[in-house]
Amino acid sequence: MNELELQAPFTKDKMRALRAGDRVRLSGTIYTARDAAHKRMVEALREGRKIPIPLQDAVIYYVGPTPAPPGRPIGAAGPTTSYRMDAYAPTLLDLGQSGMIGKGMRSGEVIEAMKRNGAVYFAAIGGAGALISRCIKEAEVIAYEDLGAEAVRRLTVKDMPLIVAIDSLGNNLYNRR
Repeated sequence: MNELELQAPFTKDKMRALRAGDRVRLSGTIYTARDAAHKRMVEALREGRKIPIPLQDAVIYYVGPTPAPPGRPIGAAGPTTSYRMDAYAPTLLDLGQSGMIGKGMRSGEVIEAMKRNGAVYFAAIGGAGALISRCIKEAEVIAYEDLGAEAVRRLTVKDMPLIVAIDSLGNNLYNRR
């Protein structure tokens, strides 16, 4: 296991170099989206419409943050359970997404899409939303404001602590004994 700093852009070459178990401090622009936003984006793509996230080399954080307290860009920002995005993730990965951040296991279909596309799945520590929010320097709602906490946001993060849970080869911390 390595301790690494990972700076944007989050290219496939950078992602392919990561291994399950690596500890990463991620910095740069990432996006937020949960299941309701994923559903809207995939429906838009199927209808030939544009989506609010530039997918090439994008990292999407599965989070529904709490309201920002005074003087902060965002409230608690802990990861949500990732399997709820499994129906949508392969489509976005096939269109260039390079990483996902959440918690919990992923389906075989998502892992195959990760392998096919050189993408990784990062685990963030559940229950540490207040601590993770300290790594978020800027937050802006960019789409689906009607979804409230599940709106799509663009975040600027600095030294966000993550663990590579599943790497681009399919090595999976959740399956290690």
